[in-house]
Amino acid sequence: MKIRKGDQVIVTTGRDKGKQGEVLRAMPKDNKVVVQGVNMVKRHTRPSQTNAGGIISKEAPIDVSNVALIDPETGKATRIGFKIVDGEKVRVAKKSGKVIPVKK
Repeated sequence: MKIRKGDQVIVTTGRDKGKQGEVLRAMPKDNKVVVQGVNMVKRHTRPSQTNAGGIISKEAPIDVSNVALIDPETGKATRIGFKIVDGEKVRVAKKSGKVIPVKK
């Protein structure tokens, strides 16, 4: 998947169109990502020893095709390409041509 954990993305379609956030989790097998503050759902939880219970808001997965990476140069949505730089495969923003830094 071209979008990874820690990337800043913008939602391009759906109920949360235009919202921005950081990718908390990437699920390549399901082709989905969890973005902070996007696609919020309510979970009704039962009380337990560790949890008081009640209604909890949390992020639900969103399809990766409905988000786009934010270009580090322009701050707008961009597609992602790959390039070999110094013998290493890196991700490149298609709009500006800049290398997307890897976040650890």
